[in-house]
Amino acid sequence: MAAGGLLVWAVLAPAAFAQANPLSPQAQAGRMIFFDNRLSNPQGTACASCHDPMLGWGGNNRSRTGVAAGSTPDALGSRNSPTLSYVGFVPPFHLKKDDGKNKAVGGLFWDGRANILEEQARGPLFVKDEMNLAGETELAERLRSAPYAADLRAAYALDATAADTKWVEAALQALAAFQRSPEIAPFNSKYDAARRGEVKLSPAEARGLRLFADPKKGNCIACHVFDKNSKNPADHLFTDFTYDNLGLPRNSAIPASADMKRFDLGLCGPTRETPKGLTSSVCGAFKVPTLRNAAKRPFYFHNGSFTDLTEVTRFYVERDTHPQKWYPKDAQGKLQVFNDLPARHARNVNREESPYDRKRGQKPRLNDAEIAAVVAFIKTLDDGFTP
Repeated sequence: MAAGGLLVWAVLAPAAFAQANPLSPQAQAGRMIFFDNRLSNPQGTACASCHDPMLGWGGNNRSRTGVAAGSTPDALGSRNSPTLSYVGFVPPFHLKKDDGKNKAVGGLFWDGRANILEEQARGPLFVKDEMNLAGETELAERLRSAPYAADLRAAYALDATAADTKWVEAALQALAAFQRSPEIAPFNSKYDAARRGEVKLSPAEARGLRLFADPKKGNCIACHVFDKNSKNPADHLFTDFTYDNLGLPRNSAIPASADMKRFDLGLCGPTRETPKGLTSSVCGAFKVPTLRNAAKRPFYFHNGSFTDLTEVTRFYVERDTHPQKWYPKDAQGKLQVFNDLPARHARNVNREESPYDRKRGQKPRLNDAEIAAVVAFIKTLDDGFTP
């Protein structure tokens, strides 16, 4: 803490890493903005409140519902805060051809509605249920009075008479520079150390990696990709930035889910329109997140419906073989499978790839011991490893 407890700081990477990867003046200014909890209305909420480095750059501002609390009392968002881990590598939203069909790739937020980090950073600052600032003038006034104002001015050559828009533009650029910095993409996990030959994965972790990549077992690599033949860490991000519909169970703890006729359809809204070139087959699909630092996160998936990484993995392999574990029954006792989707979009759920290609009562692709091994491997993707 500093400046009377108004600035929130966190223990991030080991000192040796920080010394070897100094931030640029722009990223350093962005870091100070990122951890400044005075840039909300009322004060008390920072970018780091929902993107905590100790929680894998995720977290929900002390909310335990699975979605983020805002700065005002009782304010809650409708989605789990997406991780910012390695966010600087996310490509702009675009379509690519896959078997002759358009496929959505990239973009920021769960639905890809922002193309660049400078655009993404603007959103939470002015959203009522998040940081709730009234507009650019309010943000600029707070930046001018911040203890790091001189750093921001120097980093972006702001003169003493710079307009509000210039201060806001500089702040957004600074936040983007910080999110592209090595502090958020350090590549210092056990997995990275093993790739460099500095350590070896344990037998359980190595087994988990094999199951993770086996197309007839976990097949996690179908979306959480890495290139085993590449020595470039950027080829090991454990996401292909595409979109998938997993048929998640509804999170009844979210106030927005109280209306059983309301559905969050990701690429089809409600926070964006269905991108041109895509059909209703993408409704209910959300961006595949990186698995780096996944074990640190308190909530999983866009609706925050899971809190335990083992249960997340179990859901993947038992969703279709044991649906009664995940979905409720209606008043007539009928199982409400894929109950967070309108019936017309249930056909969009991924049921073709392993491990989803199972039917009720069949043996799951992974048993308990194999699930534990996969989780052990995913934990090697957490940054901050020291031999």
